[in-house]
Amino acid sequence: MRILLIAGAFNSLTQRVHAELGERGHHVGVELVTRETPLLEAVRRHAPELIVAPMLKTAVPREVWSAYPCLIVHPGPVGDRGPSSVDWAVHLGATRWGVTVLQANDEMDAGDIWATADFPVPEVGKSDLYRNEIADGAVEAVLTAVARVASGTHRPQPQAALPGAAQPGRPRPPFRQELRRIDWRSDPTDTVVRTLRAADSQPGVRDELLGESWYLHGGHREGTLTGRPGELLATRGGAICRATADGAVWIPELRAPRAPGQPRTPKLPATLALGDRLPRLPELPAPLGPGDDGPRTWSDIRYREDGPAGFLEFSFPGGAMSTGHCRRLLAAYRHACARPTSVLVLGGRRDFFSNGIHLHVIEAAADPAEESWANINAMDDLVHAVLTTTDRLVVAALGGNAAAGGAMLALAADEVWCRSAVVLNPHYRLMGLYGSEYWTYTLPGRAGPEVAGQLMARALPMTATAGARLGLVDRILDCTAQDFAARTARLAARLASAPATQARIATKKAARERDEAERPLAAYREEELARMHRTFFDPDEPYHALRRAFVRKEPAAGAPAHLNTSPAGA
Repeated sequence: MRILLIAGAFNSLTQRVHAELGERGHHVGVELVTRETPLLEAVRRHAPELIVAPMLKTAVPREVWSAYPCLIVHPGPVGDRGPSSVDWAVHLGATRWGVTVLQANDEMDAGDIWATADFPVPEVGKSDLYRNEIADGAVEAVLTAVARVASGTHRPQPQAALPGAAQPGRPRPPFRQELRRIDWRSDPTDTVVRTLRAADSQPGVRDELLGESWYLHGGHREGTLTGRPGELLATRGGAICRATADGAVWIPELRAPRAPGQPRTPKLPATLALGDRLPRLPELPAPLGPGDDGPRTWSDIRYREDGPAGFLEFSFPGGAMSTGHCRRLLAAYRHACARPTSVLVLGGRRDFFSNGIHLHVIEAAADPAEESWANINAMDDLVHAVLTTTDRLVVAALGGNAAAGGAMLALAADEVWCRSAVVLNPHYRLMGLYGSEYWTYTLPGRAGPEVAGQLMARALPMTATAGARLGLVDRILDCTAQDFAARTARLAARLASAPATQARIATKKAARERDEAERPLAAYREEELARMHRTFFDPDEPYHALRRAFVRKEPAAGAPAHLNTSPAGA
């Protein structure tokens, strides 16, 4: 079918729906819309047989939905209505949730139902839930709905006719800041964590901290530290620990409120955002020792072992890796490589693997060019360490999406394992960058020079299945996000104990030596960084405007040319 996606942004769910539909042979166009978009004119230009709205904050006008079949993806179960469904799910501690694909009509979220999906809700933040369980449910429901539309025989059901439907005309209210207030004097840790998680990526929880107003982003339970409620207790890897009424929480990121008429402010590691305002606090790094998780505490980097298999797990907000993140992960990687294991798994958690350099930290820097340069070099150092590990097999385990330099970090490993739902964006062009992280060595080595060039030029998202077809993915795990870590651990233990593994390690070492003799890794890095340096330090390069637009969340509108082509891997 000719399907047009209309969306407020090409976010993770829109990308996944785009990639999944393309993978199934549909011709998929994309139109990014705002309230000012002349949507009927845009739709006519695409001439679709079906319109699907995976993420849309504006109403579809009658002139569009009355002329074209138009399906809305609502991230809530049957009968749920309103713009803050996922916020309410996390805030209320829902144990099950759903996704509904419904027909657009005059009333928001009230149309007839084409398909639904439901799923358990783990204790995670809103954005993690959205990118995983909700995205899985949305794709399942969209594919079912598209097949039903294509059949020409299915008739959607009115909401009131379905069991469990809510009362018509009773949408949940928008989840505004007054509903997100934290009373640090009396709120227990569970309440504080749930409140923070219901706003983790957007919009954050507006709060007072050290006498100033901030948006708090993300929240993780601390199991040992206590103090006077509201007091700051410690720091760890850029996060701050704040006491609750009965314990404490870790808050990874802060964002300053925007001044009237000013652009949106960057979201930063909490200690960086506070800067000189931060009082003297102990820095408490989490233990990295094998088999020793230390006290019940949070850390964005963990190392553990299961016999001859080591697991270096990491999870950074939004998948962004600042200079500091890269250096801490490199130190942990070197620690892991000093351990007597034959397989080292890099990643393995349920959300983003990595999206490369940290554009928010770069945008907030006194000299963004210098910070860009420091960040890309720190990423390169990390990738180089993976590429030159020749005494064990390294597996990149992607439970969540990877893009740009984060995708190249994965490709530096000997094997890439992906959850079936993962979306890959192995390119840099949309941020105006040539790219580094040794991509000119790893990407052609896996996919061939011609396909590598196409991936970079076309800049399209792809499914894990497409990645496997092109040689970028070695194993696909068809499981839920919650099961990915356990599945990965079992496979890694089996690989570490396999009789052929030591022979593979010897073969890998010889191959690396041959490649180094043919062309040293330093030559790839030098060539890539020469082009990146010119981009970073030329203020007229598009990278700077594109970075600012990304950080400030400036809305895009129109039909992006690179998206309105055939799908990657076709």
